[in-house]
Amino acid sequence: MKFELKQSDKNQEFYFTLRNEEGKAVITSEGYKQKASAKNGIESLKKNGAAGNIDLKVGETSGKPFFNVKATNGQVVGKSRVFVTTEERDAAVEELKSNVADAAVEEI
Repeated sequence: MKFELKQSDKNQEFYFTLRNEEGKAVITSEGYKQKASAKNGIESLKKNGAAGNIDLKVGETSGKPFFNVKATNGQVVGKSRVFVTTEERDAAVEELKSNVADAAVEEI
C-alpha cells in the first residue's frame, strides 16, 4: 500500500489517496487547505486504520458496501471506494489493518 498526496489544480487543496498493491484506490481523503494538514490526515489514517477504527457501511441508495476510517474523536479521516461485495470490502479492511502503518507517502 502507498499514499499519493497531491494538490488540486481546481481548488488548490491537498488530497491523499491510499492505493493497494494493484494500484486501485482504497481510501480517498477530504480536501485540506494546507499540505501539513493533509500529512496529519495521513498519519491519523495510518494510526486509526491499523488500530481497526473502521466503520463498515452500506450505501443507502446503492446498497453497495464501503467503509470509513475514523479518528478516536469520531471524525472520518478517510472514506473507502465502493465495493461490489461485502467480502471484497472486508478483505480490503483486513489488508488496510495489516499494511497501512507502513505505507509510504509519495507526493505527486
